[in-house]
Amino acid sequence: MSRIGKKPIPIPKGVTVKIEGNTIAVQGPKGKLDTELPSGITIEQKDGIIVAVRQNDSQAALHGLARALVNNAVEGVTKGWTRELEIVGIGYRAEMKGKQMVVFNLGYSHPIEYPLPTGVDATVDPKQTKIALTGIDRQKVGQVAAEMRSLRPPDPYKNKGVRYAGERLKKKVGKTGAK
Repeated sequence: MSRIGKKPIPIPKGVTVKIEGNTIAVQGPKGKLDTELPSGITIEQKDGIIVAVRQNDSQAALHGLARALVNNAVEGVTKGWTRELEIVGIGYRAEMKGKQMVVFNLGYSHPIEYPLPTGVDATVDPKQTKIALTGIDRQKVGQVAAEMRSLRPPDPYKNKGVRYAGERLKKKVGKTGAK
C-alpha cells in the first residue's frame, strides 16, 4: 500500500476544491490551479479533507503521485512555493530588467536575458548574487530554477556558477604538477 497515497489532505480555510472528472480545480487566496490526475485514481472530498482513492492495485505506482500533486496545489494556493538560487564567481551577477526579465552576467562575452513565464516572480538581493523565485505552481517554479541553473552550472573544480541555495557540491582536486 502507498503510505503517501493514504494520507488525507486537510483543506485550509479560504480554499475551495472542485472535482470535475480527472481535473481538480483548487482556488485559494494566492490564485487558482488546475491539476490533471492520472486515470484510475479518484479524489474524494468529505468534512474538510481530501483523500486519494485508487480503483485497483494496478494503479499503486500513481497513488502517491496523485495525492502529492493535489497536496502541492493546495499548498501553492495558500502559502506559495519558493526556490532560491545563489550565484558564485567573480563578476557573476544577476539583475532585474523590468518585472518579467532577469539579466545574468555569468562570465560569457554577453549578458543572458531570461524572460520569466507568467505565474513566476523573481527578486534579486542588493548584492546581485541571490535570486528568489516564487509562484503557486511548484512544477513551474522548479523548472524555471533548473533552467536558470543550467545557464552556468557549478563547475567541479572551483564551484563557480549558479546553484540552488543550500546545495552541497563535491569539489574535484585539480591536476598535480608533473616532476
